[in-house]
Amino acid sequence: MPVATLSCPDVRTRDCAALAAFLAALAAAPLAAEAAKTPQPKITAASLWATVDVCNTAAHPDAIGIRGSMPGTGDKHEKMYMRFVVEYRSASGHWQYFKTGGQSAYVEVGDADSSTRQAGQDFELAPNISQTYVLRGAVLYEWRLKGRVVASSARSTSADHDPAAGSDPPGFSAATCMIQPNNRGSLVITPVTPRAARRSRVPCASPAAWD
Repeated sequence: MPVATLSCPDVRTRDCAALAAFLAALAAAPLAAEAAKTPQPKITAASLWATVDVCNTAAHPDAIGIRGSMPGTGDKHEKMYMRFVVEYRSASGHWQYFKTGGQSAYVEVGDADSSTRQAGQDFELAPNISQTYVLRGAVLYEWRLKGRVVASSARSTSADHDPAAGSDPPGFSAATCMIQPNNRGSLVITPVTPRAARRSRVPCASPAAWD
């Protein structure tokens, strides 16, 4: 599966430059000798994927759920992290970021001693929109040892994966999600992790700022 393409032309987001730098770093020089001695994940593993597991259902109206999966390294001292991003397709057909919001912080999903770990995040799109929006997601992955990144990768959402939990309907897996016009409130983000029992909501920008 190829690395996600997250281009930033004409995208007004404070994190755009940081995301672009992250992806550029994937093609940079190899890790330092010290980092190379630590167990490394298999970046080409089939268990490294991102998918849309919720799309505007009765239980999750005007929402897209993004779920990621990443392989462990067998080292219980390493920690695995994911960062979730949602993009919309512009009138010109390009994928773009939201002006604000539409992305999470890095979320710790567990120790790397597990063969595979999954996590997800919901994005609720509920402004007064007058047109249909097609959305997709991307997941950025990091493996860290003592707070230092020893490996990283990224994937855009694709179909036909096996979400372990949280999908609606169960087992749903798609590359994109379509949100129809509605008369609800504002864009909010609801983080979800394997250990999270509570769901917080953070208000973000409305589509009027996306152009």
